[in-house]
Amino acid sequence: MVDKYNRKINYLRVSITDRCNLRCIYCMPAEGITCMRREEILRYEEIHRIIRISTELGIKKVRITGGEPLVRAGIVDFIASLQNIGNLEDISMTTNGILLEDFAEELYAAGMRRINISLDSLNAEKYTRITRLGDIKAVLRGIEKARQTGFSPIKINTVAIKGFNDDEILDFARLAFENPYQIRFIELMPMGDAGGGIDDRFLSNDFIKKQIETSGKLENVKKNKNGTDGPADVYRLAGGKGEIGFISAISHKFCSSCNRLRLTADGQLRTCLLSDEETDLKGPLRSGRDDAFLKETMIAAIAKKPRQHAITFKDTYRKKCVKEMSAIGG
Repeated sequence: MVDKYNRKINYLRVSITDRCNLRCIYCMPAEGITCMRREEILRYEEIHRIIRISTELGIKKVRITGGEPLVRAGIVDFIASLQNIGNLEDISMTTNGILLEDFAEELYAAGMRRINISLDSLNAEKYTRITRLGDIKAVLRGIEKARQTGFSPIKINTVAIKGFNDDEILDFARLAFENPYQIRFIELMPMGDAGGGIDDRFLSNDFIKKQIETSGKLENVKKNKNGTDGPADVYRLAGGKGEIGFISAISHKFCSSCNRLRLTADGQLRTCLLSDEETDLKGPLRSGRDDAFLKETMIAAIAKKPRQHAITFKDTYRKKCVKEMSAIGG
């Protein structure tokens, strides 16, 4: 499945819920959001069908997201059901880690081997402040449980925020040096109400990389040859056990190599995270349309995938997406 800019589309991110047990400041406003009604959310069998159809079009890799995916009942059985989709080569998940200690062994038994955990501070007080609800001890136990269970790679996503966690850059680098994790620094993005008025908190990954280079040499890690890797530029600190990745959607657009689609919890297909254009798949699903029609709808959406997003470094926060990150799945 190749779009009009010759990008091979082989990666689908699937949000299974907009609900979350945290209220991270860059993801949703302090008062939270009005969650979708249960009937608005795609049923598991509907999501399974879309994933199966997408693999027939060339999707090889699926990442389950939310909201927080582990708050939705039946998640383990759903993950297990994806193993029956023959063309699917990689199934992973992004979680905030709060419930991971309880779910790690079940997820592994269901066939999942890769996991990403969101962690924006290693300081307990700051972690609670940025998540508004979270307990960092639960997350750290979840990460260790995933490691003991056998998950690999374990990737830790850190949203870089000026004046908040910019004093922890070397602490995160040390975590990657001492452990077999991939620490990924993600630039702050303007999404929904939570994305307003944060221009003074943006921190470029160029700055972060320079900070880390003061502690050691960064060696480039080559991407795999199957073309399903994400957008991170990945390095290893010389002599270290883990890796450090930089996802620089704002300062260094990687749109020319974007290989992904996103399915929202309410059944909308997005071809670009930072564009509000969506294609409805729930309507055709629930009106009884056949697989051929759904394939045609997905192909038509991919044909409209933009060359690049419209947000630039200079006007980062003059433009923003209307939807909250929690409703898209990141």
